Amino acid sequence: MAFDKAYYDRYYGDPRTAVTSRAEMAQRARLIAAAADYVGLPVRSVLDAGCGMGLMRRPLCQALPRAVYTGLEASDYLCRRFGWQQGLLQDWRPPRRQRYDIVVCYDVLQYLEREAARRAIANLGRLCRGLLYCSALTREDWEHNCDQRLTDKVPGIRPVAWYRRELKRSFVPLGCSLWLHRAAPVVTWAMDHVA
Repeated sequence: MAFDKAYYDRYYGDPRTAVTSRAEMAQRARLIAAAADYVGLPVRSVLDAGCGMGLMRRPLCQALPRAVYTGLEASDYLCRRFGWQQGLLQDWRPPRRQRYDIVVCYDVLQYLEREAARRAIANLGRLCRGLLYCSALTREDWEHNCDQRLTDKVPGIRPVAWYRRELKRSFVPLGCSLWLHRAAPVVTWAMDHVA
C-alpha cells in the first residue's frame, strides 16, 4: 500500500471519506493523558509510532506540557512534509536507547504482516517504559463495527485475541486500548486491570 499524498488526502483530508477527525483524535489524546495522570505516571516523553498527519500532537502536547513529543512515521511523504522521524516500527531504534513514558500506536499494526507485527509489538515493549495506547483494526471490528466503505481492508487483519496475547508479554491491559508496561514505575490496583 502506498502511503502517499493521495492516501492521506482520501483518508484524512476529505471529510466525506476521512476515517477520523481532529476532534476524535483530541478526545483520544485526552484519554491517554488522563490515564497517565490517574496511574501517577510522570510524563516527560511521548512517542507517536505511526503518527501519520500528527493529529494527536497538539492535544497531547497541550495535555502533557512537560513532555517532548516524537513522531515516528514510515511514509516518505509525511516525513518530508512534517519532519517526523522516519522508520518502521518493527525495526526502529531511538537515539541513545531512549525509552518513552507514553507510546501511541494507533492503527498501524494491521498494515504489517504477522511476523512484522509481532516484531513491532516486541519493539513497543522495548520503547515504552510506562503507558501504551495501542489500537488496531481487528477481524471482529472489520466484521461488526467499522464502515467498510470508508475503511481500507488490509492483509493484516487479525483477531483481537492475537493482539492481546502478543501485548500481554510486556504489558498489562487497562482497557480502552490502554496498556501499562509490566516494569512501569507505578503501582496500580488489581481492579484497574482487565481480566
